[in-house]
Amino acid sequence: MKEIADIIKAHAQARKDGKKTALATVVKVEGSSYRRPGARMLITEDGILTGAISGGCLEGDALRKALSAIHQQENKLVTYDSMDEDDAKFGVQLGCNGIVYILFEPIFDDQEVNPITLLAELESKRENAALAILFSLEGKIQFGTHMLLRSNDQLKSEENEYFPSLPDDLQQVLTEKKSTFVDYNVGEEMITAFMEFISPPIALIIAGAGNDAQPLANVADVLGWNVTIADGRQTHATSQRFPKAKQILVTKPGQLLPQITIDDHTAFVLMTHNYNYDLELLHLLLSTNAPYIGSLGPKKKLIRMLDELNLNTDENQSMVHGPIGLDIGAETAEEIAISIIAEIKAVLSGASAGRLKEKIAPIHVHHIKTN
Repeated sequence: MKEIADIIKAHAQARKDGKKTALATVVKVEGSSYRRPGARMLITEDGILTGAISGGCLEGDALRKALSAIHQQENKLVTYDSMDEDDAKFGVQLGCNGIVYILFEPIFDDQEVNPITLLAELESKRENAALAILFSLEGKIQFGTHMLLRSNDQLKSEENEYFPSLPDDLQQVLTEKKSTFVDYNVGEEMITAFMEFISPPIALIIAGAGNDAQPLANVADVLGWNVTIADGRQTHATSQRFPKAKQILVTKPGQLLPQITIDDHTAFVLMTHNYNYDLELLHLLLSTNAPYIGSLGPKKKLIRMLDELNLNTDENQSMVHGPIGLDIGAETAEEIAISIIAEIKAVLSGASAGRLKEKIAPIHVHHIKTN
């Protein structure tokens, strides 16, 4: 979501400056690629790039393709094939053994609904969404970013008489919470839809406003997470100490949860260094559906708290991550912050947090179906 947020901000500035723009989106990958489908980059007519569609190897050529799309005022699908022994003919060296399909869409700011307005709609509510991007691998018709579905609320870029089942297919993506591909027959042409599942950014609630909480809040902000700082000390929980926090609450534990919305992407970190504050808040959190609760400090501290609460069960020990973080040999507050962030990301993504060099399956697995 941070990439999308940066693109929306960059487009607003470009529009203010009267610059034309195009959106480049990775819509399909075969084999290996640095970025996977859903990676985006906004290109302005004067060459400013926001976001990324590769590790840097495609951006130069992408600028030329984007300018062509802007000039011709039509969507274009471009294929970069590093499986070809002579990939230098593209003027790029991909460094990955794969084929990358990138859709370039000029943005027409006078249109009420366009790819940017659809992306901007994602930020208006903290809800899961499914976005359909339609393209053709063989034909010339590139419908582009077409429809956004979120619960029963949908926006579409044009009439979709060619794709009557599109809303139902998007609803299935929302239900399964997995991106996928669906093929549609439009006359004699095959149109592929990249159905992208997009979840809201992680909401990180840091209970504690000590010095060690500052790098944690900073790293989370770099990732585009929504950071809330909660502490009972007015001297510590301040905007001067946490300028990147979205919300700062000077509050007691019992007053915190009514001010927080807990969803599938909410993580709590208990690091007040105040035993009683952490104890009371842990008691409240164990009765919620918070998908991640982390407690700073040794295992014996967590066991002691659970014992005092008469809640020392295997289920609760499994539910609370304590000691918090991954074992990366962290010592400093900054290193500990990285350890905590990595564990939260792994847990909420359902990832193993193992070494990629030891992973047998592809790093990114896509779920593909045909209609």
